[in-house]
Amino acid sequence: MNSQKYFEYGDTEVNHLKKRDKKLGAAIDHIGIIKRPVNPDVFSSLIEGIVSQQISSKAASTVCQKLNDLCGMDAGRLAVLTEDEIQSCGMSMRKAGYVKGIVDAVNNGSLDVNSFAQMSDNETIQTLTAFKGVGVWTAEMLLIFSLMRPNVVSYGDLAIRRGMMRLYNLKELSKDRFERYAKRYSPYGSVASLYLWHISNPATTISK
Repeated sequence: MNSQKYFEYGDTEVNHLKKRDKKLGAAIDHIGIIKRPVNPDVFSSLIEGIVSQQISSKAASTVCQKLNDLCGMDAGRLAVLTEDEIQSCGMSMRKAGYVKGIVDAVNNGSLDVNSFAQMSDNETIQTLTAFKGVGVWTAEMLLIFSLMRPNVVSYGDLAIRRGMMRLYNLKELSKDRFERYAKRYSPYGSVASLYLWHISNPATTISK
C-alpha cells in the first residue's frame, strides 16, 4: 500500500489564484493538478532539507537514501554516528556538522520539532535559523513540504524566481516586485509556488 502523501489543495485554492492572477490561472488550467510529495515527519524532513542545500534534487535524494539506510532518519540512531560516518553518505564535512548539530539539539531538548505545529510561519523560521546550517530557505521548505503551510513563496528559491520571470516574461525581478506577486497569491502562496517550480522548467509549456 502506497503511503506517500502529497501537498493537499483543491478548488478553493485554485479558484482564488485564477481570480487574482490571469497569467497564473491560465498556466494552472494548462498544467492541471500537481502532485508534490510531502514528508509529515518534521525531524527527517529537516535533515533532508539541510542535505538538499545547494545540490541537485537527484544528488540530495541519493545522499538522503544512504543516510536513511544507515540510521532510518531516527534522531536516536543518528546521535551515535560520528560526523565522519554522516559525511560518508556523500555530503560535505561542514554539512555533516550541521546535521550533527541539529541531531544533538533534538536529543538534548533544545530543539523541539513537534512545537512547530503551534508556531506561526515566522516563529518557526526564527527558531530554526538560530541553528547553524539552517537558513531561511531551509526553514521555508520545511514549512511547505512537512508542515504543509498554505502561504509560503520563497524569495531565496532560485527556481521560484525563474518560474515567476518566465510566467510574466520578465528579464529581471526585483524583490519588491516578487513580494507584490507573493501578496497577490496570498493566502495560498504555497500552491502558487508548486506551479512556479513547474513553470521554471523550460520544457514546461504554460499556455495552449
